Amino acid sequence: MVEIGNFNELKAVREATPGVYLDGGDLGEILLPRRQVPEDLVIGDSIEVFIYYDSEDRLIATTEEPYVTIGKFAHLRVVSLERVGAFLDWGLSKDLFLPFSEQTRDLKVGHDVIVYVYLDKSNRISASMRLERFMDKSFPKYEVGEKVDLMIAAETDLGYKAIINGSHFGVLYANEVFKKLEHGEILPGYIKEVRQDGKIDLLLQPMGSLGKDDLGQKILEELKSKGGFLPLNNHTSAETIYELFGVSKKKYKMALGGLYKSRLITIDDEGIRLTPKGEK
Repeated sequence: MVEIGNFNELKAVREATPGVYLDGGDLGEILLPRRQVPEDLVIGDSIEVFIYYDSEDRLIATTEEPYVTIGKFAHLRVVSLERVGAFLDWGLSKDLFLPFSEQTRDLKVGHDVIVYVYLDKSNRISASMRLERFMDKSFPKYEVGEKVDLMIAAETDLGYKAIINGSHFGVLYANEVFKKLEHGEILPGYIKEVRQDGKIDLLLQPMGSLGKDDLGQKILEELKSKGGFLPLNNHTSAETIYELFGVSKKKYKMALGGLYKSRLITIDDEGIRLTPKGEK
């Protein structure tokens, strides 16, 4: 069955002046416009295409790739405003419709918004800024320390609200984030805690000793690239540590302790130095 708003593998059934028609099953034949037909495509071949509605509300196939498919969240730019709603750039010639009723704030051309893409009651592809409605309502089953994909949805008084694996909301607390995160930014994160009420706390670094060995190797490599010395001591700011190694100062000190115990580095008031053993 053909899925509107997604990629489908369809068979070419006939050629005509506008292009090649593909077998859309119950939806009938679907046109792949001439300009997008591969030179080596012959009738009977199958081709992967994205199915959506063109500017005249006809089903059409394209070999172009949109930035997002139905059932997913995306960070998109407003390119025009009409009485019925806004239109977003999603990488195709026909812009994605964001109905006025699905907007949560006033928009202007050039604004970037996070939306969920879905099929409306008329089977038309639409976007919504009402993200909560499309979140997984079941109790989250993440494990503490589990690595997840995050999309930054908003900055709050607590820190940052993020979408986890396209399914749940979680919070990155400001005192555990050591760099500015951008709206819509996609980055890896870790589950810190799943509370009894289902709310989720997040981290940008692995918990506890997880990742300590990798961090230790990163510190050694940085030392070697700087001639065996780094001017880092107990007074070095957490922000500087994060810029260099992408971790909290606490995690950095844990890894440093491991290197020191292994006699790979020495530590003094000026900074840290490679030992002959660490240089190997």
